[in-house]
This record gives sequence, structure tokens and C-alpha cells, in this order.
Amino acid sequence: MTNKSGTQSDIILIGAGIMSATLGMLLKQLNPGLSIQIFERLDIAAAESSDAWNNAGTGHSAFCELNYTPEKEDGTIDISKAIKIAGSFEESKQFWSYLVEKEILPPPGSFIRSIPHMSFVWGNNVSYLKKRYEALCVNHLFAEMQYSADAKQLREWIPLVMEGRDGDQPVAATRMGFGTDVNFGSLTRSMFLHLQTLPSVNAHFNHEVEDIDRDDDKLWQIKVRNVATNESRKVKSRFVFIGAGGGSLPLLLKSGIPESKGYGGFPVSGQWLKCINPSVIERHNAKVYGKAAVGSPPMSVPHLDTRMIKDKKELLFGPYAGFSTRFLKQGSLMDLPKSLRLGNIVPMMAAGLHNIPLTKYLIQQVRQSPEERLEALKEYLPNAEMGDWKLEIAGLRVQVIKKDEAEGGILEFGTEVVSAADGSIAALLGASPGASTAVSIMLGLLKRCFPDEHASEQWQNKLKDMIPSFGQSLETDAEMCKKIRGRSSEVLKLNRKIFNTQ
Repeated sequence: MTNKSGTQSDIILIGAGIMSATLGMLLKQLNPGLSIQIFERLDIAAAESSDAWNNAGTGHSAFCELNYTPEKEDGTIDISKAIKIAGSFEESKQFWSYLVEKEILPPPGSFIRSIPHMSFVWGNNVSYLKKRYEALCVNHLFAEMQYSADAKQLREWIPLVMEGRDGDQPVAATRMGFGTDVNFGSLTRSMFLHLQTLPSVNAHFNHEVEDIDRDDDKLWQIKVRNVATNESRKVKSRFVFIGAGGGSLPLLLKSGIPESKGYGGFPVSGQWLKCINPSVIERHNAKVYGKAAVGSPPMSVPHLDTRMIKDKKELLFGPYAGFSTRFLKQGSLMDLPKSLRLGNIVPMMAAGLHNIPLTKYLIQQVRQSPEERLEALKEYLPNAEMGDWKLEIAGLRVQVIKKDEAEGGILEFGTEVVSAADGSIAALLGASPGASTAVSIMLGLLKRCFPDEHASEQWQNKLKDMIPSFGQSLETDAEMCKKIRGRSSEVLKLNRKIFNTQ
């Protein structure tokens, strides 16, 4: 329990984003007596990667993201990652439903809404999309997917995308009518508002974590600086979670745990084109994802994206990728140089050599003119006009670089939890699909870092109460998936037309 001076607690969460919020909520539901301290360098929660303008907000369920279903050398489509992500997103929706029912979260319309998820391609990619559809629709998680290469049908689904398009151009699209738009910024802030009302939970904003060490008592000692007063102090905890987005890697390296050796990071920045013409915004109502250019990072998959931000309908296109040495949008240009260690220089150099096409792609993106950005948009909106769009800075993502025996170092585009052998400290590294699968990621962390508690009857029962499918597989049980989806859709007030919950 926290002592009177506030220098020690059971749990320390670094970073006030969706991951820390999710872990904090899970832990306080599982053990209300835990004392938790949260440290965030900015003045509000969810101001970096979890913010609506910095996050794709798709509700990543693999319905429309083509990078989750690569085409293999033999021409078949690998759907394994898509199935895993779709199942994980259902876990997230179950947990959010539980929090809504308990009135811990506000009405669901404040953070999640229904919107169709679509994939759209043209030319040679039409055959790929057809094969992807045929591979996915036989799985119950994607059974309701629709496919069409008929221009008339596509004009009904996405009129703006089809308007002005060459009639001789082969086009095709898939559509999932019960996709979602998630405002992870709003969701995260709502979670933290509730956490701050609970006993033994203290959130410290404008506090930057500068160092992490372990003392002789096997407690983690965190040095934090009050950004407003420049005063520093030390706090201790038996467990630390580093959920600081791009800032997680430098803090993990400072911990000195053997498991952190060899990890590096490659920052990728982004920009959006934001529509400022209300009549254009109103005519589009879907999340339309295309196929990424060869050599581009997953976060650069182009998409024409209807969003609801602060109860206002928005339309974004992008993101356009770029390179920065910052690890956070409001970070330092020295973030990348300061992350270099003897243990990760070789993996980072090796990963760089193996990803030269990516480097070239990023250079091309950085050098793009406004006219070139407009041309990229016109592939999705042929009648797009420069005056209807404004360039906005998106968030930063730090892709994971890790040791690899065969290649020396590899660049990975997923998320990864790195934890000490004794489970006393853990950090989340990486990006996509990130926020959408936060619940699944944190459930895995609980099992790894709190093995005894996790195995207890008390925790097992509570986890099943919060997440009805816990311990079972939505990926293989079609009936349970249908029931769970119907229930989540009812509670979260999402599209229920395709579900029978009776």
C-alpha cells in the first residue's frame, strides 16, 4: 500500500495512454486494494499516440487493413494475423461493454460508433482482393463480408470514390457493415477520469520519468521530474509498466534488464490531409483502406477515413509517412541518438541494410510537394480539389528493431511486450494494431507478470465476468463469437442487424 509520503506504491504506470489506462482498469477491477501511481510528461492523458488526431481510430479488426493479409509466394492469402486481430478486437469490445454496463465509462457514443470498413483496389490488385475475400469469408469472424467488382454497387457504397473515375479501370471493394470508429483519446481519458476517483490511485501529469533503477530490496526506483517546477523526486514500486508509446524504448533501456538488450527503435512520422469542405465530408461515410506501396511501413497504408472527433464528423486521407529522430510527437530530436547502445547498434545497422526500400520510400514521402500529395489522394477521390484539404501533422510510431541470429537485426511492425524474467517490469514497444488490441495485450501481460494471481480462482472468475470469452477462442467457436458480438453490439449501441442474440 502507498505510504504517507507517497514514495512507494504497488504499481507504477508510466505514460497516460490507452495501454496504461487499460492495465490500470483491469488491475483495479481484479484487486481494488492495489495502490497505483501514474506518471505522464504532458498535462493531459492520451495526448500522444492515443489521441484521435494521432491514431488511426479504425477499431482495427482486420476487416479492411490489407497489410494483415499478405499474399504468399504460392499465391495464397495468409489470413492468420487477420483472424488473431479480429478476435482480439472482440475482446476489447467485451471489456468496454462491461465498463459501460457498470457505468464506469460514459455512454458508448462518446468513444465508439458504427461505420462500414471497406477495402478498395484497382488494376492488378483486383485479383488479390478477390482471393483475400474468398479466404476470409469462410471464417465466421468475416462471414458477413461483402465483395463487389460492380461499378454500380460501388457507387452506392462509396459514391465519392467512384465519382470521376475512368469507367474502363478495373475496381473492386469489400465491405463489412459492422465496422467501428473508435476515439481512443476520448476512451482513454474517460478511463483515467474514473481511475482517479478510486482509492489509492494518484495520477501525476507534467511529470517526466528520467531514470529507472532497482534497489537492494528488489523494488524499482523511479526518478521523476515535475516539469512545471523542475523538482525531482524518487518513488518506488514492486511493479512498473512502461506504456509511454515511442518513449517506452529509452525507459526500457534505462532499466538495464537483460531482456532489453538488443532492442532498438525506428521512428516513423505521419501527416494527414484533412478535409475542410463540409459538403465533401458529408458525402462520405466509410473507412476505405487501400494497398500500401511496396516498401512502405504498415502505418502508411493509405485510407480515406470518416471519423467522429468531439461529436464532429471529419474526413482524413493518409497518412503520408516521414522520418524523424523524435520518438514522440512532442519529443526531442535527440531521442534516436540517445537510444543507441553497444547492444543494439549492430541490430539497428543490420535492420537498416535489410530495409533500404523503406528508407527510400520515407525519403520520397518527406520530399513530396502539395501537388504530389493531391495526386495520391486522387487515386481514391478522382475529383479531389486542393482547396478542400489541409495538411495536418499525425502521430509518431517507433517500430521495433530486435536482434536476429540469421540477419543480425530485423525491423518489426507489430507490438511487443518486453518484460523482466521475474515479471517485475514490462514495457510495450511497437505500433499497429496497438490500441485496438490493448485488452488482449494487457491480458497477456497479466498472465506473464502476475502468474500466481492470474491463476487464482478469484482472478479467473473476475476475468470471465469482465470478458465472457476469456479462456476460450473466438477464433474457433463460431456460435460463441456470434453471441458475444451480438451482446457487445447491443451494449455499445453498434450495428446489430446481422446478429441474432435471441
